[in-house]
Amino acid sequence: MKAFVKGDLDGFFALGLDSLINLLLMTGFCMGLLGFSAELFYGKVLPGMATGVLAGNLFYAWQARKLAAKEGRDDVCAIPFGINLITVVVYSLLVMYPAQQMALADGLSKARADEIAWIAGIGACIGSGLIEFFGAFVVKYLKRVTPLAAMLAAQAGIGIFFIAMDFMFRAWTYPLIGMGTLGIALLVYFGGVRFRLGVPGGLVIVALGSLAAWGLHWAGLPSPAPAFPADYSNIGLHLPVPILGVVWDSLVYLLPFFSIIVPMGLVNVVGSMQCIASAEAAGDAYDVQSSLAVNGATTLVAACFGSPYPTTIYIGHPGWKVLGARAGYSTYNAIFVSFVCLTGTLSVVARAIPIEAGMAILIWIGIVMGTQAFGAVPKRHIPAVIVGLFPAIAGYCALVAKNVLGGAGVGTPDNPYRQELIDQIVKGRNFYAEGMFALDQGYFFACLIFAAATVAIIEQQFRRAAVWFLAGAALSSVGLIHTFGFVTGDVVGVLQPGWKWVAGYLAMAVTMLVFPKFMVKTEHEAVI
Repeated sequence: MKAFVKGDLDGFFALGLDSLINLLLMTGFCMGLLGFSAELFYGKVLPGMATGVLAGNLFYAWQARKLAAKEGRDDVCAIPFGINLITVVVYSLLVMYPAQQMALADGLSKARADEIAWIAGIGACIGSGLIEFFGAFVVKYLKRVTPLAAMLAAQAGIGIFFIAMDFMFRAWTYPLIGMGTLGIALLVYFGGVRFRLGVPGGLVIVALGSLAAWGLHWAGLPSPAPAFPADYSNIGLHLPVPILGVVWDSLVYLLPFFSIIVPMGLVNVVGSMQCIASAEAAGDAYDVQSSLAVNGATTLVAACFGSPYPTTIYIGHPGWKVLGARAGYSTYNAIFVSFVCLTGTLSVVARAIPIEAGMAILIWIGIVMGTQAFGAVPKRHIPAVIVGLFPAIAGYCALVAKNVLGGAGVGTPDNPYRQELIDQIVKGRNFYAEGMFALDQGYFFACLIFAAATVAIIEQQFRRAAVWFLAGAALSSVGLIHTFGFVTGDVVGVLQPGWKWVAGYLAMAVTMLVFPKFMVKTEHEAVI
């Protein structure tokens, strides 16, 4: 297989745009919420992130070419890899920000408080990397007993809602940008047509989207193009430097933030396993152990060079493969992320190419992820995929609800999140927000359990279904799923027993073990 093919450009525009989105989010938290200095963010955080992204992307590109050579194929697609979006949010809000505020409350200077926040983030990143690395050596046993429908259900939920639906909202907010480029995406990726002279569809979408955004901006109409001037003050060479002494100091933060680090690390292991399963369903069967071990190792590498945020395998491999991407798009992404992180040009690039310029590609990626979950499993297992979607849907609804509540002024010291607010929503709108937030916590695990148990029921393996529900009870008993608590600005998962959900899962397990004894098995087909 060639190192680069035309489809790699399409793949790069999707993956590079995703990387850019995550870098923009990272910038907002570090430079906005936390108020880090440019020296800390551009000189330490971004170069550290570049080392992890560079190492991982180059490995997965090499891995794809190795698999292609082994199987004699030229259609192998590398596993997409980059910055872990979820942990950027969680570690910023629940690790770095609290550490900074506690330092300020102790009377430390802002500069020292920022340094402590950064060190705490590195500790969390180290903890996540260790869990992901060592999880690689046991996850294969879980894969043997986990049906495909269970591993793809969460992927479908994230693809359809967190990716496609979220960007559909943006597309209809800026219809002259989003709807036009979405039409091009549908033509290229579903209509079986290509641009003349081999021009990549992704390039056309991003170029026209950017031109439309800036055209609206210059015409004085609503546009996502930024109104502020470009900042060139941080442009320069920022090489990564090992910070092993800081890494050692950061380990003291593992225990205070244990309840955040462990669930996030385990979610990343399960999510990465599902990504590997998604790639296998698309025809590229990668070795699970080495793939996940490198995933964890790159997080450790990034932390050792100054990044407080983990790297991760991305969902959406089938979408990139259908785009025609092979190994080269991963290499392109490594070069792009390294360049913008090591040269301080991130702010300039982000200003020139608004996120909305390429949202049609991400919408299509989400559609393909959802399509695969229904197309790759046996027809009789499709109900299990749908059941497995429910926790992911709840997660997206919780995100929307918190965004709306935040816009209404909830989440401030004067009006924090609290149980009374949940009760008021139930009373006033008859909307059971408590159940939504419960399903939101640990939804990756819940998707897996729901779908796997439903597959076992469809196959009339009721004892196996009971085992999956007992697994749900076990996870609920330690707070890895469903249990949530309130902080000032959010509703978050807490490592505390959720006894009512434990009881619910036990009731389902007992149902699987007892009721079939009073029932007669029949030959049945899928209900669809």
